[in-house]
Amino acid sequence: MAYTTINKSTDYFNTVTFTGNGSLPRAITGVGHQPDFVWLKDRDTAYNHQLYDIVRGTSAGVLYSNTSSAEDSTYQMSSFDSDEYTMGSQMGAVNENNKKIVSWNWKAGGGQGSSNTDGSINTTYTSVNTTAGFSISTYTGTGSNATIGHGLGVAPKIVIVKNRTVTKSWGMYNKNIGAGNYLALDTTATTASTSTLWNSTDPTNTVFSIGTSGWTNASGQNYVAYCFAEKAGYSKFGSYTGNGNADGTFVYTGFKPTMLILKNTQTAKDWNIWDTKRDLSNGAKHLLYVSLNNAESSSTAYLDILSNGFKLRDTNNKWNSAENFIYMAFGQSLVGSNNVPCTAR
Repeated sequence: MAYTTINKSTDYFNTVTFTGNGSLPRAITGVGHQPDFVWLKDRDTAYNHQLYDIVRGTSAGVLYSNTSSAEDSTYQMSSFDSDEYTMGSQMGAVNENNKKIVSWNWKAGGGQGSSNTDGSINTTYTSVNTTAGFSISTYTGTGSNATIGHGLGVAPKIVIVKNRTVTKSWGMYNKNIGAGNYLALDTTATTASTSTLWNSTDPTNTVFSIGTSGWTNASGQNYVAYCFAEKAGYSKFGSYTGNGNADGTFVYTGFKPTMLILKNTQTAKDWNIWDTKRDLSNGAKHLLYVSLNNAESSSTAYLDILSNGFKLRDTNNKWNSAENFIYMAFGQSLVGSNNVPCTAR
């Protein structure tokens, strides 16, 4: 069988760790691609997660994954460049001297993009990477049921929308829980039902649907949407049932994950993040929470990251009870001409 190296975790997603030096502006180099979506967290201190993207632009400000706050223009990214990003002069919470920092970085279209007119609401800008299955869009709500073009050419399994104008939670559409339900990225809340976020309509190859909720579509308010479609050997957005045992559930992804986000959908628990840059061995020991500003916590091993998936090694019901969980995994693999991943690295 012939295999082709995709190297998607290098070209389209990468985790970078660095130590703060207290000096700003500061360029963070060696990302491996143009970082169009940058998510930063101080690992040592209880500071907010900071999220920036090229579509909202350098003048737009920061969003915080762990709060429902509106966009904060106090903190701004200075630039997004070919292999780096430059932090602006006010971004001290992710560059304090001698503090350990992590950033997760995705490549969309390599620029701000242009308006997508596939939906009933035209986006202000949409930046798309169809190869990696990732797009970023901004739009203005109407208050009426509507559709938004995502540009991916295939239906996304994950859509994350944030109101930029006023305080509203982060709304997540997830194929595994259905379009009549939602999760909130900034809270511990379980799966909840409503038709007002996604109009009870799954995304299509061209658009995702929004209802009348202020989380996704208040009249005259500004929004950003991050859309993710699965790509063999690079990304997987699935679900699993835990077993509450230290010899926990194995979850097959078809590649070695380099980043994992997990959430219990049945019990109110935090969102969890692991990656292989903070843990260079198979055992994922260093944990951050999407929904909390907590400093990094550590254990002997919460889970094993393997060549073709991950295996739970802890009985905590944040990720391994006899309940349902959803996950987002990004990684790197070899994919053959028959689209079957080769898991050996």
